[in-house]
Amino acid sequence: LLKSFDFEFGFCIPNSKNTCEHIYEFPHLSPELVREMVESPYETRSDSFYFVDDQLIMHNKADYSYDG
Repeated sequence: LLKSFDFEFGFCIPNSKNTCEHIYEFPHLSPELVREMVESPYETRSDSFYFVDDQLIMHNKADYSYDG
């Protein structure tokens, strides 16, 4: 196990399916930075904060591996 995340949900309809898609604009990266990211899997990280009416509703953390 590399990472574990715990979530608390309110009521969910039994046998329902929920999906989530995150779309990010990828910035221009120098060839040197790309090489460093590929050579150092899981050292590239991001934090995403989601707000509704100025209230934080979700904080998502991600670690990336560009070895594919």
